[in-house]
Amino acid sequence: MVYVGTYADADSESIFLYQLNPETGELTRVSAFKGGENPSFLALNEQRNYLYAVNETGNFEGQKSGAVSAFSVDQQNGNLTLLNQVSSQGGSPCYISLGDGGKTVLVANYMGGNVASFPIQENGQLAAAATVDQHKGTGPNKSRQEAAHAHFIAPSPDNKYAYSVDLGVDKIYSYRVNSGNGTMTPAEPAVAFTAAPGAGPRQMAFHPNGKYAFVINEINSTMTALAYNSADGTFTEVQTLPTIPADFKENNQPAAVRVSPDGKFVYGSNRGHNSIVVYSVDENTGKMTHVENVPCGGDWPRDMTVDLTGNLLLVANERSNSIAAFKIDKATGKLTDTGHTSEVNKPVCVQVVPSFQ
Repeated sequence: MVYVGTYADADSESIFLYQLNPETGELTRVSAFKGGENPSFLALNEQRNYLYAVNETGNFEGQKSGAVSAFSVDQQNGNLTLLNQVSSQGGSPCYISLGDGGKTVLVANYMGGNVASFPIQENGQLAAAATVDQHKGTGPNKSRQEAAHAHFIAPSPDNKYAYSVDLGVDKIYSYRVNSGNGTMTPAEPAVAFTAAPGAGPRQMAFHPNGKYAFVINEINSTMTALAYNSADGTFTEVQTLPTIPADFKENNQPAAVRVSPDGKFVYGSNRGHNSIVVYSVDENTGKMTHVENVPCGGDWPRDMTVDLTGNLLLVANERSNSIAAFKIDKATGKLTDTGHTSEVNKPVCVQVVPSFQ
């Protein structure tokens, strides 16, 4: 099954559930739900009984803030029922994940330039924010880096830290999520990695072996491989490669990064070039080798995900209102368009989950 978060009006159906055929890549719509305005990014807990979404807006109940919504999940069919909504404590929340073993919701507020943590109550509802940490600074790109812009937050695989990637200040911040009370505190050191000036880091994905992470940089169209030091939570740059061909001079804004379940390949989406870049990974060093760039099957690939079998890559093309499915060659990492494309209005996030039946 696949949940899809979208940009949509407050009273529209905006979170969709699809059945995925893992052999062919065909998506069949099962149901649709009203998730409030712009329920862009989603996070489902491990038990699959609660789903959380950011409502990517700039105004919530009179505040200059977005919102975070909690839903219960019907275990028989995946249907969603709204439990409650709380302020995200910053404008345009654009990423959400679960920390502390699924007991805390972590949110990155893009326009707010901050991150927040929310305790999950026993009934699945969200309590008000327990922690809000404001990022500060600017970057050399005056039009994109005039202030901090938190774009991602998620725990490390060892759950020792949570990392926030900030496009506005070219930094990855490190936090400790405090067990049991939904708070988080800056780690020591608080800055886990500083990217190249003007790189505009956007999202990060860990390698399955936990030794490496990969950061996609939106402003300078590059992918950076990082070595992870679990002792102090810092990263060291291994390598940076372009995500687009050198002769492409038009606007390009990379968006999503995903690592294949077997750790052999890294995928990045290019909005503008409208391609998916594929790298192979040396598991001993973390170094990447460019394999190919393939057309994304639509326009403006904002998000993508690898299915649970590792056979398929699903790409959410926001501006063409479609999700394209690609077959993954597990030997080479290369992608082949399956020909299956599903229509969905302004898809932003695709999340694959095991079937409910």
